[in-house]
Amino acid sequence: MKTLLRTFALFIAVMTASNIQAADIIVSDDGSGTGTTTWTADNTYILDGFVFVNENQVLTIEAGTVIKGMSGTGADASALVVSRGGQIFANGTEEAPIIFTFEGDPLDGSTPWDTRGQWGGVIVLGSGILNSTPGESQVEGIPDTESRGLYGGDDDAETSGSITYISIRHGGTDIGAGNEINGLTLGGVGAATVIEHVEVISNADDGIEFFGGTASVKWATVAFCGDDSFDYDEGWRGRGQFWFTVQDIDGEVGDRGGEHDGGTNPEDGAPFAHPVIYNNTYVGRGIAAGKRALTFRDNAAGEYHNGVFVNWGRGIDVENLASGEDSYARLQAGELAFAGNCFYNVAADGTSATDADLFKISMGSGWASESDSTNALTASSEAIVATFAANGNEVGNPIIETTIEEGSNGLNPIPAGTLPTVTAPTDEWFTPVTWKGAFDPSVSCSWMANWTLLDERGFLGCANNIEENVAVTNLSVYPNPTSGNVIVSLPTAVSNAQLQIIDLTGRVVATQQLNALPTGSTVQLDMSTFENGIYLVQFNQGQVTRTARVVVR
Repeated sequence: MKTLLRTFALFIAVMTASNIQAADIIVSDDGSGTGTTTWTADNTYILDGFVFVNENQVLTIEAGTVIKGMSGTGADASALVVSRGGQIFANGTEEAPIIFTFEGDPLDGSTPWDTRGQWGGVIVLGSGILNSTPGESQVEGIPDTESRGLYGGDDDAETSGSITYISIRHGGTDIGAGNEINGLTLGGVGAATVIEHVEVISNADDGIEFFGGTASVKWATVAFCGDDSFDYDEGWRGRGQFWFTVQDIDGEVGDRGGEHDGGTNPEDGAPFAHPVIYNNTYVGRGIAAGKRALTFRDNAAGEYHNGVFVNWGRGIDVENLASGEDSYARLQAGELAFAGNCFYNVAADGTSATDADLFKISMGSGWASESDSTNALTASSEAIVATFAANGNEVGNPIIETTIEEGSNGLNPIPAGTLPTVTAPTDEWFTPVTWKGAFDPSVSCSWMANWTLLDERGFLGCANNIEENVAVTNLSVYPNPTSGNVIVSLPTAVSNAQLQIIDLTGRVVATQQLNALPTGSTVQLDMSTFENGIYLVQFNQGQVTRTARVVVR
C-alpha cells in the first residue's frame, strides 16, 4: 500500500509541479518494472528510486537520450537495474551518446567535474556462471530484500542486450554501511551481450565491476573514480580491449587501477577468474600517491597484454597463501600472465624501476613459521620477477601527457614515444593492432572524442578533425613543455620543406619555409605568444611527414 500511495503521489507531482518540464518523465517502480518500452531522445527520464527492467522485459533507449537519477542514499537511492532475464538496448552514437547523470546536473558545464555520489548507477544482471556458492548472488548496492537483485546461473552465452556509446556520470551513492553502487556493474552477464564505448566518470565507488560471467567490454574509459577503476570477482572470464583509466589529480582520491579477486565464498571456487585484457592504458597519480596499478588475490587469474602503466606508486601485487589456494598458484599454472607491457614512473621514478619493484608478492597468513614464510616469499618473488623480461615487458617512457585540468587539453594518452613490436591476440573478438596501450599512436585523435565528458569539458588533448594517420616519430622538439622558444631537430637534409604549427582544432597557426639545410640541422620556433595548450609541430617534405606534440605552459 505504501508503494502504491507513493506511485500515485508521483503521478500527481508529474501532472502539477511547475518545475517539471513537459519533456521530463519521472520513472518509478512499484514492482512491475519498466515494461517492454522505448525511452526516446525527446524526453529526459528521471529515475525515482531503483527502477528495474524485469525478467522478460526489454528496455530500448534511443541515441541521445538523457537519464537522470534523483539524489538519495540508502533506501532512497536511485539506479537503473536490468534484472536477470531482462534486456537493455542502449545504443548511442559518437554524435549522440546516451548520458546517465543526476537530476540536478543541468548538463551545461556548470557541474564540477569531480562531483561524486549524487545517484546510483547502471546495473546489468545475467545468468552467467559464478564460482561462489550457491551459484547465485545478490548484487552490491541493492538491498537483500529485493529478489530482482539476484544474478548468476548456468548460461555463459546469455545476452542481456547491447550497450554502446554511453556516459555514466557522478554516481556511486551510499546505500548504507559504506556500500556504494559502481558506475557500471555487470553481474553474471554473458558473452553474447555487446558492451562497447562506455565512459564512467567521477563515480564514488568503482568504475566498472564484473561479478562472474563472461561479458566482454571494448573501448572503456574510467576517470576520477573514488575507488578502483576496473574490478572483478566471482570468476569473471570475459575479455577487454582498449581500456583507459586516469585517476583524480588529488592522490587521496581513488585506489587501484585494477582490483582483481577470484572467489569470495569459497575463495577456491571454480571456475577461476581468468579474463584476457589487451591494450590498456592506466594512468595513476604518481609515486607519492602510493596507489597500486594492479592487485590479484583470492585465486584470481587473468592476463594483461600490450598494456601501458604510468604514474603508479606500486606495481603488480600477487597474493601468496600458505594454503596454496591463491593467485600465485594461478601464476604457476600459467593462468596469470603479463606480456608485452610498458611501465613508466611505476614504483620508482622515471626509468629506474626494476623487475622486483614492479612485481610484488603479498604474503598471507597461515604459514607454519616465519622462516617458512620468508623462504616462500623469496622463491615466489624470484619466480614472478623472472616472468618480466621473459614475456617482453619493459620499463620505458611512452611519452604521454597526463595533465588534469579542465579546459587545458592537457590529457593526451596517445603515446608519442616509440614502443616495441607487440604480439597480436589470436581470439577473433579482439581487434588486431600493432601498438601497446589503448590508443593508436599514428592517429591524432583518440576514440574518446566527441561522446565523452572528458572531451566535452576540455580534458583531452586531441580532436577528431586533425588529419589522421600522421606518423608521430623522428621529430625532436625541445624544451617540451615550453613557454617560449623551441628547437626542432630536422629528421633529414632539407630542400623545399615546411614546418607548421597546428592547434587542436586542426588550424595551422604558423608556417615556416625551409630550404637548403644539411642533415642534423635545427630550427628555432618562437611560441611565446601562443595560448597554453597542446600543439602539433609538423615537418613536411615531399612524401616525408614527421610530427611531434608540444605543450605550451
